Amino acid sequence: MIRAKNIKGKQGFTIIEVVLVLAVAGLIFMMVFVALPALQRSQRDTQRREDLLRLVTATETYRSVNGGKAPDLTSEAKSEDFISNYLTVNDETFTDPSGTDYNLKNFKVCTKGSCTLTDTNNTFASGDIYVYQYATCNGDDIQYKNGAGSYAFVMKFEGAGRICANT
Repeated sequence: MIRAKNIKGKQGFTIIEVVLVLAVAGLIFMMVFVALPALQRSQRDTQRREDLLRLVTATETYRSVNGGKAPDLTSEAKSEDFISNYLTVNDETFTDPSGTDYNLKNFKVCTKGSCTLTDTNNTFASGDIYVYQYATCNGDDIQYKNGAGSYAFVMKFEGAGRICANT
């Protein structure tokens, strides 16, 4: 006896299977879409950290070339000269990842008992690096340090917080 084969075999997917696959794909897409801006922000903040350390290195280079004398960073004009001579070598730029040039500003000279961050509300603009002379870093804050040529540089992160680096 010959049996008849079932000609109506299972073809395609059920609607539930299709919806389930689309839901999983949508969740994966949403997770990537949400995580991507945070990852990009983190990369820009990493670049800012590296640029601030580059500023510290340039300050130390200036000091070694000039017999231990620290650069004069007490005005915008003097800091622009320092940037053009020590931070933009071989057509490199000293630019914030947002595309704006870094600005050294504030130029506060600290004295014993009066060295505090000017921007306690954390409203630094992107690309602003605050310069404190006679200061050293205490975490992401600053404090007075007696010694000629000691600088603390403070920069705000895009994500959250700020970074302080000193010479």
